[in-house]
Amino acid sequence: MTDRWVCLDVGETLIDETRVWSIWADMYGIPRLTFFAALGASIARGEQPGDMFGTFGITEDAWRARLPELEEAYGGFQEVDLYPDARRALDRLRGDGYRLAVLANQPARRTGELKALGVQADVIAMSDELRIWKPDPAFFSKGLGLLGSPPPAEVVYVGDRVDNDVLPSIDAGMRAVWIRRGPWGVIQSLPPDTPALVVATLDELAGRIAEAFA
Repeated sequence: MTDRWVCLDVGETLIDETRVWSIWADMYGIPRLTFFAALGASIARGEQPGDMFGTFGITEDAWRARLPELEEAYGGFQEVDLYPDARRALDRLRGDGYRLAVLANQPARRTGELKALGVQADVIAMSDELRIWKPDPAFFSKGLGLLGSPPPAEVVYVGDRVDNDVLPSIDAGMRAVWIRRGPWGVIQSLPPDTPALVVATLDELAGRIAEAFA
């Protein structure tokens, strides 16, 4: 076991969010393709996912009021939502001696759901538990504290968004890995000379993790 950590985001990193966004689209009677296009464009503009609803004239109060309905239809994380490479990559990283953490912008209940799916990590915590949300720098400093305050350069943060994951983790002194998948994976781009490792899958991450620390 090394003192180095690999810390992972959840949405579009460990979990495929296609199902939850499809449910949102269906709840409002919006064609899924149209909905996903608006979602990707919103993220590419540097907005948060909830901001996308405004494209369709849906206020924040309106969509938040329907969260219980969404959760009932969604039923939490299920096996079908877990990316096929997630457990495999975590097992390989653990076998190679890295310590693992999962820290993400998610409801608190997702911690238990991930554990029920067999996602094993030394630390798992969601933003709603911490009461701090990315890209707030406090999220990353709080996360480092949960890991036992290792030197930030000994921690890799793996996420799917340049604005929420890559740039703020670099600002926090961590190493950054951008996993390019999800509806914005081919839309966002890194600023020139950003010191981040770019991968397409978690299998690729597990095979190239040493590069992140180089």
